[in-house]
Order: sequence, then structure tokens, then C-alpha cells
Amino acid sequence: MDLVKALSSQYMKEELPEMRVGDTVRVHVRIKEGSRERIQVFEGTIIARKHGGIGETITVRRISYGVGCEKVFPVHSPRIASVETVRKGKVRRAKLYYLRDRFGKAAKVKEKI
Repeated sequence: MDLVKALSSQYMKEELPEMRVGDTVRVHVRIKEGSRERIQVFEGTIIARKHGGIGETITVRRISYGVGCEKVFPVHSPRIASVETVRKGKVRRAKLYYLRDRFGKAAKVKEKI
């Protein structure tokens, strides 16, 4: 095993939930404000999953007060407390960038039963 793989495997999280593109997830993020630390929850649909290994990221999109909001989360970051799957989505694409142009019922993803 080379040095890069050895270092990156040391910082990777072992137990990650089953999350795929199209799933609605709740991401718990540690926010530091001064000397205090709190956990803030961001809930939305995964529209993209990129890279792999230690640099893996997910892009989560949600509509907040009629405005689309996207955040990119590094999956193995220590700032991410946990990721929980709220509902499974049924999609046929690897990236759901087309949801950016849609709003209302058209922006919904079918649920996998």
C-alpha cells in the first residue's frame, strides 16, 4: 500500500449510510461560533456525488423560501457529524442538475418503494 492510500484510509469514516443520487438526506454539520459548537441540520435532495475516497463530496439541494440553495459537503470531513437518509429516490441519472431549472411539483423525485 502506498503512502497516500495509507494516510487517506486513516481519515476516512468507516460507517456511512447508504446514500445515492436522488435520496433525500439530513446532513448534521458542526458549526463553530466563537468558543461554542453546535450542530445545524441541512435537509435536501442529493443531486450529485463526485470523486471517491477521501475527497468524495455530495451536493445537496433544497428549496428554502422559494429560493434554491445548494451546498457541497465533503463526506469524510470531521465537520460532518452524521448523514441520515430520510427517503429513497428513484432516478435514472447520475447527476440531477436538471432540477435546478424546475420548481414546485416538477422538482420532485419519485420515491423508491
